[in-house]
Amino acid sequence: MNSYLEHVNLTVIDVDEAIRFLQTAMPDLKVRADVSSEESNCRRWVHLGTDTNYIAIEDRGATEKGGHEPYVNPGLNHLGFVVSDIDAVSKRLTDAGYEEGLSSPDNPNRRRIYFYDVEGNEYEFVQYLKAEIASRNDYSDA
Repeated sequence: MNSYLEHVNLTVIDVDEAIRFLQTAMPDLKVRADVSSEESNCRRWVHLGTDTNYIAIEDRGATEKGGHEPYVNPGLNHLGFVVSDIDAVSKRLTDAGYEEGLSSPDNPNRRRIYFYDVEGNEYEFVQYLKAEIASRNDYSDA
């Protein structure tokens, strides 16, 4: 079996808003688990995803973002997702009022868009334009 990313764990201020953003972009993602606990440091956690991978979203009581500056300080810069219809994702997120992020140069192998959730976390969405896996790994036009 090849290794693959099963999940990412993300601490947020508002779990429901994180779910709303992600399901607006990718309606196929489902809540796999939703657990609340008064006795734990983690007030609530949700697993949102598919049968094989998910995003663990946690509320640990924070009321504001920490001091990480993406692309400057060490830490997470963005999460990237493959989608089948990037125009539909862009429209859903724009119509829902989310802010568009970086723009990416044209590439014959892929189209990419970036959006921010309400907490300022950045997400990349990529649509591959060719079926050949090798074209996904061609960075000559990066």
